[in-house]
Amino acid sequence: MLFTKIQAKAGVVMLPIERIEPSPWQARREFDEAELTALALSIKENGLLQPITVQREDKNYLLVAGERRLRACKLCGMTQIPAIITNYEADAAAVLSLEENLQRSALRPFEEAEALRQLISIWGCTQTQAATRLGISQSALANKLRLLTLSPELRTECERLHLTERHIRALLRLPHDGERARVLETIEKRHLTVAETEKAVELLLKDKKPQKPRKKAMVRDVRIFVNTVDRAISLMKSAGIAASMRRTDGEEYIEYVVRIPTV
Repeated sequence: MLFTKIQAKAGVVMLPIERIEPSPWQARREFDEAELTALALSIKENGLLQPITVQREDKNYLLVAGERRLRACKLCGMTQIPAIITNYEADAAAVLSLEENLQRSALRPFEEAEALRQLISIWGCTQTQAATRLGISQSALANKLRLLTLSPELRTECERLHLTERHIRALLRLPHDGERARVLETIEKRHLTVAETEKAVELLLKDKKPQKPRKKAMVRDVRIFVNTVDRAISLMKSAGIAASMRRTDGEEYIEYVVRIPTV
């Protein structure tokens, strides 16, 4: 049996499952039941190929890594599980748990963002430093963390609709929750893709932009009168009359001040 082989490895022991407490740093909030059932069947058939990692906590053990494996083993009806007992400081154990979630689990957008936020808090570093340690760009990290600015109510709706990170980032371009909620309703009714969602948001933003006032086009008859005044002044000047004119163009009118000497 594979359990026997694992138990023989250095640092791996068999622990009672009932003495293992859940990880306080678990980023994933929901587990796919079908995936857990499939994993449980595999474990029942082939044994657990990789032990979980725990931290000693008084008389019990605190799970550090291996939540899915632990749950699947419980589904199998197992009472013991192969485990590696670590002796990390609390912060180091938290980092290990969070990093395992980020590297091995297909976390949902908000779960991933929350895990990243916790890591930065534990490390006590800047986003730029965290991005370097995680091997991603600073802009990518900032975009993921920005998801957490969405209200809890709208987060719940996004998760219910299984929206992608790009869907959510498109929503965040809108400044108000009311507008975001309306777009979410449209996404649900019309099953909008990411591109369609981005287009819908773009149209809303375009409608909100203040329109520049258009200058009124001068009607043809008014142009004729203006040209007549200009020609009249030109004729007076050509006849030796020292006429002068000042023109002011307003939004609603054109103003002329004409001076014609009397002597």
